[in-house]
Amino acid sequence: MTAEDVNRAARTRAKILDGLARGERALFTRPVPKSARAQMKFLRTREKGSTKSLAERLGVSRKTVQRYLSGASAKPNKRLRQALAQETEAEWQPQVRAQARQRAASSGGLVISCRAYFGFGPEGTSDAGRVRDIMVDVPARHAAAILAAQEEGATESDLHDAVAEAVADVYFRQAGGGRARLEVRFSDVEWLNIKF
Repeated sequence: MTAEDVNRAARTRAKILDGLARGERALFTRPVPKSARAQMKFLRTREKGSTKSLAERLGVSRKTVQRYLSGASAKPNKRLRQALAQETEAEWQPQVRAQARQRAASSGGLVISCRAYFGFGPEGTSDAGRVRDIMVDVPARHAAAILAAQEEGATESDLHDAVAEAVADVYFRQAGGGRARLEVRFSDVEWLNIKF
């Protein structure tokens, strides 16, 4: 695998993870805290009241955390603002996320829409590889594989393979239907959205 292949795989994994995160955020029933103070307070509760562990989590000093909690500071720098937003969204409404993931893995499935390169036939034919916009309803068995790969911290290739297999099976192979052995190439993902 070349350095460019490794970079491409990392970008694809990031787009898949981002698509899953956006899909989860769309399920939130309450808005995520916006102010730095509210985010700090929320994250402190997730850290069981420990300002020390919160400071370590955010990569700042304990004094900085205390200043934001007391209201003495209100405008974080760019790095801290991003860390606060990312950590708050990652911890927000865990039960809502868990219920949606369970529903997707057991009965509901996922909806994946993307723009990427798909190819499965020889060049010069209508089946030749090209960039396509695809939207598919992924059944629960594929959704379970994708979500399990994400939870287990799957490598770039494992997560990519799970999504590629789901899209290929539903869109190109039509769940068997005489094309069960069709090999589909999925690469160069421009964008990817996932809905629960």
